[in-house]
Amino acid sequence: MAIKFLPEVALNINVNELNTFMIKRILLLCLTSIAILDASAQNATIRGFVYNEETGDPITSALITFNNLKQGAYSDERGLYSVVNIAPGKYTAIVTLVGYDTAMADIELRSNQVLAKNFYLNTASNTLGTIRVSAEKIRKSKEINISKTTISPVQLTKFPSVGGEPDLVQYLQVLPGVVFSGDQGGQLYIRGGSPVMNRVMLDGLTIYNPFHSIGLFSVFDSDILKSVDVYSAGFNSEYGGRISAIVDVKTRDGNKKELAGKINASPFSSKFLLEGPLKKYEPGKGSSSFILSYKNSYLNKTSPTVYPYAADGSLPYSFSDLYGKVSINSAKGSKISFFGFDFTDDVAFEQSAAYSWKSSGLGTEFLLVPGGSKTIIDGSITYSDYEITQTELDQKPRRSGINGFNVNLNFSRFLGELDNLKYGVEMNGFSTDFEIFNSLNRRITQKENTSEVSAFVNYLKNFNKKFLLETGFRLQRYASLSETTLEPRVGMKYNINTRWRIKGSAGLYSQNLVSAVSDRDVVNLFYGFLSGPDDLPKEFLGEPVDSKLQKARHAVFGVEFDINAESEVNVEGYIKSFTQITNINRDKIFDDNKENQIRPDYLRENFIIENGEAYGFDVTYKYENKKLYVWTVYSFNIVNRFDGIRKYQPHFDRRHNMNIVTSYDFGKNNCWSSSIRWNFGSGFPFTLTQGFYEQLDFSGGASTDFLSENGDLGINYADINQGRLPFYNRLDASIKRRFKWNNSNKKERKAELIFSVTNIYNRENIFYFDRVNYKRENQLPILPSISGSYSF
Repeated sequence: MAIKFLPEVALNINVNELNTFMIKRILLLCLTSIAILDASAQNATIRGFVYNEETGDPITSALITFNNLKQGAYSDERGLYSVVNIAPGKYTAIVTLVGYDTAMADIELRSNQVLAKNFYLNTASNTLGTIRVSAEKIRKSKEINISKTTISPVQLTKFPSVGGEPDLVQYLQVLPGVVFSGDQGGQLYIRGGSPVMNRVMLDGLTIYNPFHSIGLFSVFDSDILKSVDVYSAGFNSEYGGRISAIVDVKTRDGNKKELAGKINASPFSSKFLLEGPLKKYEPGKGSSSFILSYKNSYLNKTSPTVYPYAADGSLPYSFSDLYGKVSINSAKGSKISFFGFDFTDDVAFEQSAAYSWKSSGLGTEFLLVPGGSKTIIDGSITYSDYEITQTELDQKPRRSGINGFNVNLNFSRFLGELDNLKYGVEMNGFSTDFEIFNSLNRRITQKENTSEVSAFVNYLKNFNKKFLLETGFRLQRYASLSETTLEPRVGMKYNINTRWRIKGSAGLYSQNLVSAVSDRDVVNLFYGFLSGPDDLPKEFLGEPVDSKLQKARHAVFGVEFDINAESEVNVEGYIKSFTQITNINRDKIFDDNKENQIRPDYLRENFIIENGEAYGFDVTYKYENKKLYVWTVYSFNIVNRFDGIRKYQPHFDRRHNMNIVTSYDFGKNNCWSSSIRWNFGSGFPFTLTQGFYEQLDFSGGASTDFLSENGDLGINYADINQGRLPFYNRLDASIKRRFKWNNSNKKERKAELIFSVTNIYNRENIFYFDRVNYKRENQLPILPSISGSYSF
């Protein structure tokens, strides 16, 4: 069955005109709409936040209702709720959530009034242990959530703690449609999209390389995470600039009541966390806090002693991650945060290449709750800098850098119990500096300044609490390429009953950023970036190339089924049509100059154009109660690419992928916890070797004595990726013991002791094959570890 998409819409507008025209017109339209709505509304609105009275932290999914009134709302991840169109009068507001005592308050609403009312909930003294209602379950029928997975800090603790500490990258690997390329230098490929097609954000700031060279660890500290939203396809108009997926990471505020911290150490790494109040929290008053986290890996120093059998006694990986944040909260709910980070990574292979990258940034996030207005304002201003260098034995420079700023401003307005209008603008500017020599010793460089301006509108409408429809569009201006795209997005969910739901989404997507490595490279730790190049081929498949952007179309359809209160099944099918992809030209052998214009484009151009598609389905089963947690995912995926000459499957085309995660808590007060994860995946494609020959570079030109000169070993390859590597499977496990006690000041103290094993049965999973030395390199062998942590 053929799937047809809406045609892409492209507009050509002068850059200087658009920067003023687009922003002014869209803001004027939105503000005019608000004024009209405000003028016509006669009913009242109550709005505010729900907090934990003891800690001051926002509470998600608390239900706010009223006596004698069939209206209500749930609090979001910020604790924010809003109930609109309430008839004037006197009411009793009731706030409930399993695990907390009920809060009540008498209120009186007047016509056109916007009443600000915050609620503070106490943890219930007698919580039913067998009942566990998660925020995700409460929101399932209230949000579309197509191809979206929300990860909470609690879920990270259910995963085997490889190296002693749970890490986000380990959990991302078990999500639907996610393929991980390897333990060393591994990257995430989400439903057929390469890493450069996925936007990873930390508190609104784009992180260009979120994973360290040893693929067991990310740059994120799991102890400071608030939530992680992963959109694997079909995301709405709020997000843009990428054509495959979004990973939105948010950090929490520091402790608002007292100074606290954590110390952790293992053979892999160590960590120090410190947090506390700058102005102590009191209910109904403003507060401020800080949080500081530092991680450091010394595996390159410990591996010769602890793991002498792994990689010939050398695991040459080291990294450090520093993150700090200051948060200021007002009594009415408005807040502002200032944060900064510095991430580094180094790896040096003996008699081979060395890689080093550094990523740093700073920014501010804010939430404004204007008194008397029904509109909420949030936004961020950020700056980041990323640079990676590769040092080869030939000492030729290989480097890539990208730095830039991002400013976004969003407006949210609640129009009904579930109806919501959100719109905003975003400005993005970055500079790229790139230099590399390809395998044929041809130099490829780029130095470019780029600016982008975008605006979006997203409207969620609820029809009779059964049918949810989300429509929107994103207008994206790529100034350096003189291109503008209009990208419509649509999503829907129909609640058949309380247990069955169907959902779907579709949209158009575009991006400017290009990877500095080819999708055909199987192993490459050099992870750099380029701005969309101007020097693309003029034709592709006989048609003129009139756009420099990478573009894609998404369509997703899914079914949700709640088996009972503790278990659920989610099935989704998807297709991503990559209508235009820009790739590094690995076949270039001639300089692109006047003398070589007679040569074919694909032999002299720096970049090539491809198209392709990714399609498949995922089946997810989840079971959760107070003691047992089970997460099972099976993914079927096919990825095809066509470069105008050949059709091939990229190296991350894993057809079958299965993950099973199980965690069980036991013992007195559940002080013991055991976790296992098993991963099975079919083999990746690879290019077969047909033979070897002596390769002469003819550096002496016509005078080269090819009869006596010794050349290098050349390899004659078969067609790209026609072979398949062996199947992959691995079992990881960990067991944890928790300790709690009170010190002399009756302050609670905690400690944890974790024993973990990676690759328990020492499976020899292939990493790559060294053709020249005819040597097979495997992924990491069995790696036992013991770690300890102390929290105060």
